[in-house]
Amino acid sequence: MKYEEAMKQLDEIVTKIENGELDIDELTSQMKKAQELIKFCKDTLYKTDEEVKKLLEE
Repeated sequence: MKYEEAMKQLDEIVTKIENGELDIDELTSQMKKAQELIKFCKDTLYKTDEEVKKLLEE
């Protein structure tokens, strides 16, 4: 999965939550998915930041 794809999915989940489009069962599963996507995005950003720092040091 790419970072942009994960962010798009997160945006879609947030929109559905804000618009009240999810019932309680869907809300729970979508919140779990959002947590996984957030972790993926944070990890990706951290790894990218570390790689950029290493490149700048060289």
